[in-house]
This record gives sequence, structure tokens and C-alpha cells, in this order.
Amino acid sequence: MKLKNIMSKVALGLGACAMAVSVQVKAEDTIKVGVLHSLSGTMAISETTLKDTVLMMIDEQNAAGGLLGKKLEPVVVDPASNWPLFAEKTRELISKNGVDVIFGCWTSVSRKSALPVLEELNGLMFYPVQYEGEESSKNVFYTGAAPNQQAIPAVDYLAEELEVERWVLAGTDYVYPRTTNKILEAYLKSKGVAAEDIMINYTPFGHADWQGIVSDIKKFGSAGKKTAVVSTVNGDANVPFYKELGNQGISAEDIPVVAFSVGEEELSGFDTAPLVGHLAAWNYFQSAESDANDEFIAKWKSFIKDDKRVTNDPMEATYVGFKAWAKAVEKAGSTDVDKVRSAMYGIEVANLTGGVAKVLPNHHFTKPVLIGEIQADGQFEIVSQTEEVAGDAWTDHLEESAKIISDWQDPKVNCGNYNTETKACSGQNF
Repeated sequence: MKLKNIMSKVALGLGACAMAVSVQVKAEDTIKVGVLHSLSGTMAISETTLKDTVLMMIDEQNAAGGLLGKKLEPVVVDPASNWPLFAEKTRELISKNGVDVIFGCWTSVSRKSALPVLEELNGLMFYPVQYEGEESSKNVFYTGAAPNQQAIPAVDYLAEELEVERWVLAGTDYVYPRTTNKILEAYLKSKGVAAEDIMINYTPFGHADWQGIVSDIKKFGSAGKKTAVVSTVNGDANVPFYKELGNQGISAEDIPVVAFSVGEEELSGFDTAPLVGHLAAWNYFQSAESDANDEFIAKWKSFIKDDKRVTNDPMEATYVGFKAWAKAVEKAGSTDVDKVRSAMYGIEVANLTGGVAKVLPNHHFTKPVLIGEIQADGQFEIVSQTEEVAGDAWTDHLEESAKIISDWQDPKVNCGNYNTETKACSGQNF
């Protein structure tokens, strides 16, 4: 009897072990991809599309056989445009859901919120939006533009092509606009622009009452010098801002606006007729002519089941980042963060403008710079395009940053962020 009981307990134990192993094997059958984008709140107007882009890329990869013989499984969370919640959701994705990679964030404040958690838990995130630079983390690949790939070339275009002499730097009140405008102010002054010819203004997220600010811009532009607005206004505040420009009769001929956060998706939300001729600086527009772009647009419209939906720059940056990550996983033969990171350097993927995006040791990508003019149909006519430009993590236009070199590829050569003046490393170690 005792022997029967013992054998029964052994059998139960083996069964439990088998079940545990089965569950573990089942969990390991997929590669989990975290999606960290706001699906509600002020940034949902921009970020929901990026969530859908990641899901499309996952579907396409799975249709091609997945990665390493495994299917990709999306894990979607909603940080709800609540910046501290990005840290909490990042921890949830890595610690609770066990994701292998995260594609996420839009604003720099959301990225800054997620960053300490990524570094603490050694997670891996691909960040797909233009940003202010002044950062290089071994746990983030920056697939959007650094200032030298968007802001500086946009100012050069305005100065050289439109002969702009007075500058309004208008932004949402958070780290990206403030740091970008600090860089632009220093750059403009280095080019001989006087302090009185630079006006800087910040508004909160979701700002709706633009009447007074637009009146101030109009007055600033009436001094007899060609004036332009460089806009880092983000999210749904762009809708009333552009409407007020139209209400006060400010045309692109009078005071052109070049935007860094307004693309096709944002323009689809309102009447663009009063905005024709205003500008945006990005690294991609839907109107780019290439076979890869035609294919991407067709896939997007099919996936989203809406022929009226548009594509935009952060979608292209998501596309490029996803393709590079998939290549690195195959190259490394693993989804292990350290192995994938090492495999990323030097990887090249076709971008959607007909060129090639290359992954750099500073965790940025090479990107072309495009200036587009808003058309009545909400699309952009590309009026300027450069060759691929290497992203610079630390700007040359701020004294404290010009001395820093970022290189995560070889610890013997460098140490992540290296100060050439103090000969010391800053930030993380390898």
C-alpha cells in the first residue's frame, strides 16, 4: 500500500513537472514584441498609428516564417499619454510579460521616463521619432532624426532658400522642444543672428487658445525682415495652432512655418487649404518616389483596411528599426539583448525613400533630410532632399556636448559616451 502511494505521488510529481515544462516550452515558442504607444490622451492622435505599424510588421514577419523558427507575438500596452506611466508599463513589459524587444514612445519625456527602467532591466527599445539628441543609451536605438538630421538642415533651408532673418521658435513645453530650441538658438547666433531676432515661446500639451500667441508672432514678423516659425509643437495642439494661423490670415508667403512634428497623419485631421505652402522637415514623406515606398503604402492600406489612411515619417522609422532588429536577431541567432545589440552595428536596410539606412555605433541611423511643402490634399511636395546623413547623438553646437563622442561598439576603443576633454566616460558602462 505504501509503495502504491509512493508510486502515485511520483507519477503526480512527474505529471506536474511535465506540465511545467510544457508551459515553459509553449512560452518559449514565441518571440514577444512589446508595443509601448499611447492609445488614449493627447498623443493618441500620433501614436495609435505607430502601434498599428508594429502590428503590421509583425504580421508580415510571421507570414515570412517568423524569426529563428518562432512566431512573433505582440504585447500591446497603453501608457495613455501619462509620462510616469511609461516607466511602469516598460517594467511590466519586461518583467511581467517577458518581451524580447520594445517598439515605443513618441515624446522625449516618455522616452526619458522609460529609459531608467530599460537600463536597470537591460531591456531593448527602438525609438522612432525625431528628438533633441544629447543622449545615447546602450539600451535604445534611435531610428528617428537627431537635430543634425532635421532641425539644423531645416533652418539652413529657410535661411538659404527663403532668406529668413527673424526666427520664432515655438514649441510644446517639454524636453524635446526646449533642448532643440537651445541648440537652434546657439546655431543661429553662431551664424550672426541677433538675439532680438529670435523669439521663443512654449505652450503646454493640448494647448487650445492660440489667438494671443499667433498675434504676437504676427507682430514679431512685421519688423521688415523675413520671418519664419520653427515649430516643435507636438500632438493635438497643432490643430488649433494651424487653424488660428488661418484665422489671422498668416500665409506661407508672409510667415512660413516649418514643423518638426506635423506629418500626413496630423494633417488628415483638419482642413489644409489655409496651410498650403507651409513646410515640414522630416526624413520621409508619403510622396517619396520609390518602389519600396509604393509597396509599403499598398501594404499599409491593405492592413488597415482603409484607402484614405496615410503614412508618415515615424512609421518609416518604425519600419526601418523593425527590419534592422529582425536582421540582427537572425545574425545573432538569438533574441538576447546583449547579442542583438552587438549584431546591430553596421547592419543596413533599405529605407522607403530609395536609399539605405545604416546602424551606427552611437545607436543612431543614417537618414536623408527632406523638406516638404503642404499641399491642399494633405500631402507634401518634396522641395529638398539630401543624401543620407549620419545621426549625431551629441550636437556640435553646444559647448558641453561638442566634446562628447558616443560609441557602443567596442569598449576597447570607447566607452559609450566619452568626454574627449576630461578623458572620462559618462552614463552606462559596458
